[in-house]
Amino acid sequence: MTLLLDTHVLLWYYKTNPKMSATALALVADPANEKFVSPASYWEIAIKLGTGKLTLSEPFPDFIQHAVFDNGFAVLPVEPRHCDPLVTLPRHHNDPFDRLIVSQAIVEGISIVGADTAFDAYPVQRLW
Repeated sequence: MTLLLDTHVLLWYYKTNPKMSATALALVADPANEKFVSPASYWEIAIKLGTGKLTLSEPFPDFIQHAVFDNGFAVLPVEPRHCDPLVTLPRHHNDPFDRLIVSQAIVEGISIVGADTAFDAYPVQRLW
């Protein structure tokens, strides 16, 4: 199964946060699943670090190495085709990071792992 991780899933998986559902944890931990992280996620994390809304126990580049690459996650590059759905995507969700994640999932035909029920209003499969 091919999965796109929402930002909080990336953070929670890395920090072993108990808020992560058992289903989500099993999906992310399963080596048979191909897991992707959107640049929207590390962009969101960097912005939150810069505004003081988030803190990490290590420098941002180290976090990216450990949380993304050391866990075997791949980056799903943002391509122009990923932005096309954003032109007409209903505004069920106003978060620009999540809207890009939804758009990438729609174009790629992949599921999103995340707790945010706002994703359910879009034509994507949300797993939690």
